[in-house]
Amino acid sequence: MASLTCRYFSFTLKSNTEIRVTIPTPEGNEQITNSRVTDHYRYEEGLPVVYLLHGAYGDNASWTRFSNIERYAQENCICTVMASAGNTFYQNMAHGERYFDFFTEELPGYVRSLFPVSKKREDTFVAGFSMGGYGAWYLGLKRPDLYAKAASMSGALDIAGLYESQKNSTEEYPFRWDNLFENPEKLSGSDRDLFELYRQCREKGTVPELYQACGTEDFLYGMNVKARDRMRSLGADITYEEGPGCHDWNFWDEHIQHILKWMLKK
Repeated sequence: MASLTCRYFSFTLKSNTEIRVTIPTPEGNEQITNSRVTDHYRYEEGLPVVYLLHGAYGDNASWTRFSNIERYAQENCICTVMASAGNTFYQNMAHGERYFDFFTEELPGYVRSLFPVSKKREDTFVAGFSMGGYGAWYLGLKRPDLYAKAASMSGALDIAGLYESQKNSTEEYPFRWDNLFENPEKLSGSDRDLFELYRQCREKGTVPELYQACGTEDFLYGMNVKARDRMRSLGADITYEEGPGCHDWNFWDEHIQHILKWMLKK
């Protein structure tokens, strides 16, 4: 496994940024025992790639610090790309950076120009947890031409409901709603609302496959069950998993293994 950290100037974000990329490479046992090992690593054709999104308070290092993603990506011969988005829900902020444009335009172009990843939609995936679970579905449903599959773990999938639950709270939250959205009171039914985005995708005839997982002890479990049922009422065919677990890396590390296998299933 080749693991690389790249620092460069982002024209979209108008600042220096850092990304982490992993590229599967032949392991010792493959080099020794498999004479057709090169068939497994078709760098010229481009390998499948998954963009991994972090949660609130996280950054591009979250996945490699707290999970075994490098080993799982190696086992599945898939590239991974990780970048930071602050606590922004991967939005083009009303007052701030354009993270949606960065993740869906500049970053894929940069990655494709430097690394042996496929340019095909059917080989391009996105996954995330918590805030990044919303982000994965948001990017996937907003740009269904770009991603074939989008996976959410413990996702904050009801953005309007989350805002309503936090707007009058005295607790400290990481989200600056007025900076993120021009009018957060009107999130429901907008193009930031996953349920509305799914409806639009269905109308246009291009819908990414969706995966959803949440632990039954997760504080977002209730939101996830309601989101699953609401999506299914709209006609969504969701691969859904739940089981014992909290809002933590024990659950996410287990389920990213399921997700990679689901992504590569044709």
